Amino acid sequence: MAALGSPARTLRGLLRELRHLNAATGRPYRDTAAYRYLMKAFRAHRVTSEKLCRAQHELHFQAATYLCLLRSVREHLALHQEFHGKGERSVEESAGLVGLQLPRQPGGKGWEPA
Repeated sequence: MAALGSPARTLRGLLRELRHLNAATGRPYRDTAAYRYLMKAFRAHRVTSEKLCRAQHELHFQAATYLCLLRSVREHLALHQEFHGKGERSVEESAGLVGLQLPRQPGGKGWEPA
């Protein structure tokens, strides 16, 4: 399993994803129930003087997993919008998508060498 990093970094990543989600609505992300829940949960599970705080580690793991999900969904939607099929394409358009050009005939269609 990869290292989780610091809980503060995970929280900042979650808040960044909340900002992306609420950008479309125009509402501030701090007015959402998700923001209030995240802040309450992270404040309740701060590191204490205990050497091993299982609840804090469990919350951090769940938060990192949820951050991965939110980030992956956002990136998937961006890729889907960019590469989603737009119906039937011509041969020229299909070649252009992969960076190719079709050969051109000097005289156009029906050109016959003399």
